[in-house]
Parts: sequence; C-alpha cells; structure tokens
Amino acid sequence: MSAQSGPSLLIDNIGELVTNEPYGEGGPLGLRRHAALLVEGGRVAWIGPAKYAPAADGRIDAEGAAVLPGFVDSHSHLVFAGDRAPEFAARMAGQPYTGGGIRTTVGATRAASDDTLRANVSRLRVEALRQGTTTIEIKSGYGLSVADEARSLRIAGEFTAETTFLGAHVVPAEYADRPDDYVGLVCGPMLRAALPYARWIDVFCERGAFDADHARAILTVGQAAGLGVRLHANQLGPGPGVRLAVELGAASADHCTHLSDADVEALAGSATVATLLPGAEFSTRSPYPDARRLLDAGAVVALATDCNPGSSYTSSMPFCIALAVREMRMTPAEAVWAATAGGARALRRDDIGVLRRGARADLTILDAPSHLHLAYRPGVPLIRQVLHNGVPQCQ
Repeated sequence: MSAQSGPSLLIDNIGELVTNEPYGEGGPLGLRRHAALLVEGGRVAWIGPAKYAPAADGRIDAEGAAVLPGFVDSHSHLVFAGDRAPEFAARMAGQPYTGGGIRTTVGATRAASDDTLRANVSRLRVEALRQGTTTIEIKSGYGLSVADEARSLRIAGEFTAETTFLGAHVVPAEYADRPDDYVGLVCGPMLRAALPYARWIDVFCERGAFDADHARAILTVGQAAGLGVRLHANQLGPGPGVRLAVELGAASADHCTHLSDADVEALAGSATVATLLPGAEFSTRSPYPDARRLLDAGAVVALATDCNPGSSYTSSMPFCIALAVREMRMTPAEAVWAATAGGARALRRDDIGVLRRGARADLTILDAPSHLHLAYRPGVPLIRQVLHNGVPQCQ
C-alpha cells in the first residue's frame, strides 16, 4: 500500500459476495461464497476467500451477510420544489396520468430559492444512499427557462457527476402556442447555459411533450456540443422514441413501457440500454414494461427509480427490484444485476456497479444472507451498511 492511498479496510466474513464479474459457477452475478474484500484508496484492492484475507488497518465483519455493489440509479429528477400528493390521490381514484402535472412543479421550482432546492436534493440523496444507492443521475427539467435550467444543473452537480440537461421536459406555459420557438430556445441559449454543468442531454419524446422531429433536433445539437444522449421513450404509448434513441446511439432509452417487435429488435441489436422504471407504473397504475421480453431478445436492461414528485416519488432501488421481480418477470438475479451493473452500463461507466480489483469501492452490506432477500422481503429495511469510495456512510 502506498503512503498516499490512506488506511486500508477489510470487509471480512462475507457469506455471499455479488461481484457482477464472471467467476466459476457464480452465474451472472459472479457470486463468491465465504469471501473477503480489501479496500485501499477508495478502490477494491483484493477479493478472495476469507481464510486468505490480508491484514488491513481496519476491518468490518459482515457476519455472514451478503455484500453487493452499490446501486446505480441512472434516472432521477431530484431538483424540484413542492410535491404533488393530491395528484397521486386523484390517480388512485381513477384519474389517468398524462404528464400534465409537470408544469405544477415547474412553477414551484422557479419560485424556490437555491437553498430550498439544494436542501431538497440533499434530503433525497441521503435517503437514497441509506437504501444502498451510491451513484445517482440527476436531471434538470423543472426550470424550463435559461436561468432556471442552468441553476438546476449547477445544484445537481454538487451531488453527482451524472447530470442531465432536460430542458425538453415539456413546453412551458409561456410557449404553449409557440413550441417551435421553445425548441429553438432549448437548442440555443438554454443549451449554452447548461453545457458547463451537464454530462448528458435528454428529451421527453411523448405525446403532449416533444415529437420525434423536435427530439432529434434537440438531441443532435446537444450531441454535437459534446453531451451524451439519453431519451424518455415509449412511456405513455407506442411511439418513435426507442428507435430514435438507437438511431442516435443513445446510452439509454428510458421507460420502454409500450414496445413493438421492431423496438425490441432495435434495442437488442444496439448498445442502447433499456432502462425500466417500475416505480412510475406503480405510482400511475399503468401497465408495467415486459422486461422478460427484452431480456429474452438479448437487450441490456437497467432498473432506476425515476424519483420525481409527480409520477414516481420513491428513492428506493430495493423497492424497484422487488417490483421488477413481481411485476416485470425478472429473476432476482436479473433485477439485482440491472440495478447495479445495468445502471452502470446506462451511464457508460465500468468503474461502478461491479466489484473487482480497481473498481470503485461502492458497496452495500445487507442485513440478510443473500441478494434474494431484496425481492423476497419487500419493504423491509435490509441495508445494514453502505460504503461509498470505500468510506462508510450515514446509516
């Protein structure tokens, strides 16, 4: 260990270690039994049988519990003010979800101070971390003006490197009769203001939001400016979003609820990840995506929370894993992989969502002997301890 690497930490007496790396008969999760893991300098330095564990400056006894990579939540909307609980109650009483409530949050967000927005992101980020999420993507999209989109991304960047410019969430009220003018604003002054703070660009390509032509124009300009492409696609009904995402080489097409055979084939033949957001279907009483169909076709699937105040106000990746197993026909192993390695793929990262030598030491110790318990015991707080960059976090 070099003098600059800091104290080492051994996670010992691990009953089941999920690595997401090929290992013997460990299956897709690369399971290791009776293992130990050494952390140095915020990275994984060694993995092996517990009986061969090296000495370290500190030690955490996992007491036979399961250890897995920290969850990677590749789709969230945390920069907002207010909530939309009455809208949720109306949906539970039978009112369909249309996405129209986004403008309610836009008004509240524009009126909020930086400190109010920052405090809300901090609260939700800590909430997610306590449930095992060590990497989170955060979108703008509730400002929809040049100044408010830039400040949303600036605040998001205080909490994550995975920031996404979503100026094309919906057309704001002041541009309701001039959507072409708003697209011009997004592609010009708004994009320029967002660039210093964003890694990605996204569009809500859906009826009532942006059509394929507008989405293509916005994403193409963002891509040319150096941003990676993501896309809200096929949530409310069939549409062109998934195939547009594949056409543009997007890292991820998100929602993927209503897919044609051609959509599935396009995803399976591409590097675009199908990111599924079961919290949205739960909160809107909508049909769930058919993950089994995507997996059987060979598509890469990720799971994310879509945490937002309107259609999926949850920060819990364990909850989304349980929904994916129960409602989307995923096996527990597939759902855990999708919530870790799948999320990393959706962010085009290879240093997270996996536990191997050199990877970031982001990991979760369960209060359970196996990853199966995440779906087997839904709603139970099973996260015993979280390490981010090798440092134990608040519990």
